[in-house]
Amino acid sequence: MRRMKRLAAAIFLLGGFLATGPASADTYPSRPIRLLHGFAAGGAADTLSRIIADGLSKKLGQPIIVEAKPGAGGNIAADAIAKAAPDGYTLGLVTGAHAISAATYKSLAYQPADSFEMISTLVYYALVIAVRNDYPAKSLGELITIAKAKPGSLSFGSVGFGSTHHLAGELLNATAGVEIVHVPYRGDSQSITALLGGEIPVIVGTPVLLAPQIQSGAIRGLAVTSPARTALLPDVPTVQEAGIKAYDVRTWAGLLAPKGTPPAIVAALNAATLTALADPELKQRLETAVGGEVRGSSPEEMKKLIETEIAKWTDVVERAKIPKI
Repeated sequence: MRRMKRLAAAIFLLGGFLATGPASADTYPSRPIRLLHGFAAGGAADTLSRIIADGLSKKLGQPIIVEAKPGAGGNIAADAIAKAAPDGYTLGLVTGAHAISAATYKSLAYQPADSFEMISTLVYYALVIAVRNDYPAKSLGELITIAKAKPGSLSFGSVGFGSTHHLAGELLNATAGVEIVHVPYRGDSQSITALLGGEIPVIVGTPVLLAPQIQSGAIRGLAVTSPARTALLPDVPTVQEAGIKAYDVRTWAGLLAPKGTPPAIVAALNAATLTALADPELKQRLETAVGGEVRGSSPEEMKKLIETEIAKWTDVVERAKIPKI
């Protein structure tokens, strides 16, 4: 009889756990959510994080606290996300650099595609290659001519090693047959300051952050990295217009969660994200923030994107003979 009572009690407790355990989305979210990203405060990733956090907070009914963990091309933040409790209360915003890390690092503490539950992509956008306005090159073609005349004498700044900005510059080296040396900085703001201060002659940057300087005449935009011109900088030609037909670089941003986050919570986050992205005001804010195009996805589509990007950038790194770190 005692054994029967103990067994009945155990079944009762187990049933209660299953009904209220972490896999249940019935009460999710019941407290604030952290949203981590791996780049400097004030940069594109930080801006995008704050915009989508605002939209998701309204849909989910809980505050979403944005936290920047810059460094190593976003790897520090990605590692923190991968190691967080898979309960839906730690999310991450990643950019194209998330896939590039698999190509540029000898080893990572996490797997870019397999250590996470994907939620949705958010936005796609191009980058811009620029120089200070008093620099001799008036076009990308002239910059390439200068670079070819003195291999290794020029340098370009980016938001950090392993960023899409970095690889965009390396792809230009490979496709144009030049050798412009990469100089990493901690975010767009630092690289723009270095350009204006004369530390570097060239920058690969985020269009929305360079646009005010380009419009004021302090910086000259030589080319955008997408096949078509961007609405934000309609007068800046594309790299392909300069004659480099094989060149195409567009980065992206998306949301993910630690591996093992319950499917019901992932589904709830995906639905909330797609609903937020459909809001005209939030859509405009995101697109204006980076001069890009809002595009949501399913978790499966986002994972496929990352896998495809890993293959693409691995090929670029190998062809450009970039040493892994």
